[in-house]
Amino acid sequence: MSNRKSDVEVFDVAVVGGGASGCATAYNLAMAGASVVVLERHDLNTEASGRNAGSLHGQIQHEPFLEEGEEWARAWIPALRFLADSLEIWDGLSDELGTDLEVAKRGGILVADDPAQLPAIERKVAIENSAGIDSRMLSASEIRELAPWLTTDAVGGELCPIEGKANPLLVAPAFAQRATDRGAVLRAGSPVEGFREEGGLHYLRTPRGEVAARTVVLAGGDGMPALARHFGIDLPISSGAVQVSVTERMEPMVSHLVYYAGGKLTFKQAKAGTLLIGGGWPARQNAAGEWVVNPESLRANLAMAVRIAPSIADISLLRTWVGIGNGTPDHSPIIGAVPGRPRVILGFYPYMGFTAAPLMGRVLTDLVLERDPGRDLTPFAPDRF
Repeated sequence: MSNRKSDVEVFDVAVVGGGASGCATAYNLAMAGASVVVLERHDLNTEASGRNAGSLHGQIQHEPFLEEGEEWARAWIPALRFLADSLEIWDGLSDELGTDLEVAKRGGILVADDPAQLPAIERKVAIENSAGIDSRMLSASEIRELAPWLTTDAVGGELCPIEGKANPLLVAPAFAQRATDRGAVLRAGSPVEGFREEGGLHYLRTPRGEVAARTVVLAGGDGMPALARHFGIDLPISSGAVQVSVTERMEPMVSHLVYYAGGKLTFKQAKAGTLLIGGGWPARQNAAGEWVVNPESLRANLAMAVRIAPSIADISLLRTWVGIGNGTPDHSPIIGAVPGRPRVILGFYPYMGFTAAPLMGRVLTDLVLERDPGRDLTPFAPDRF
């Protein structure tokens, strides 16, 4: 239980960030008996964790593979294993949290429509196999057998069997509910405006007053650079506004998480029957500096989707929205204590943080409780840059 010191609430842990990773951390800490407060500057699950398209990734993403090369991909294997291990947790997460998270893991397919795309995919599959991911190449007939709706131009591709999808609107709230059931305190609308240390405690200043905690976990996604600067560390986390679209409901058609080897495209079909179409196309800023939908990106994204799945051309688009995608220079996560601050712990997974969230919650809990997280976190050290 929390206690009070000079009228300031004192918790074992203050988690800054109310997305999937922050709420997963609060849940695991509360289950371990720690007193926890979650401080979120907006409402829970309103930023990247709730605005993404719900993809569960388990392969090396093709675009950075082409851009960064094989040496980068081999160095990225620890981050890939992190995703794969988190995907195992997803299998039982609905039962664990008592909520149907609409998890479906029927695999991901990377579609090639040009024979020149296949050698790079084959090299990527070999590196994934070396990391224990059972990806395999698909011939033209095999990929169309798996996805008969595909364009007849498909010449082959890749199947990554561990990938899938979940509902991003449900995951962080489910973690949060179970955390509060175990005594965690959630405070939305509480941006952290400052930190100070006194008497072995960290004091976090918010518009609603100060909160004290013995340990601080920073899991604030897009807000991580500003939060980390309070502790003297500059995190090279980039931010970019990208957009996702959803169509009207249609009969079940797409079973897999789908990528395209020729450009920015991901799409999948949600449990409700809608198609979610994305791929990292950039949004734009309006005159007021607000991120809004970029019509040029939308047209290009939809044209690419229709190229791969011609039968969706007549489906109506319902909505397009903007979310924030955050990255690191090496595409790997940042996990560990701030140098010289062992009780201030950072947790951030770039681009695919939704997939990583269940394991991130467990690993950050292990670090807080000074337990062995069961993996080498050196590749993710905050001071590696």
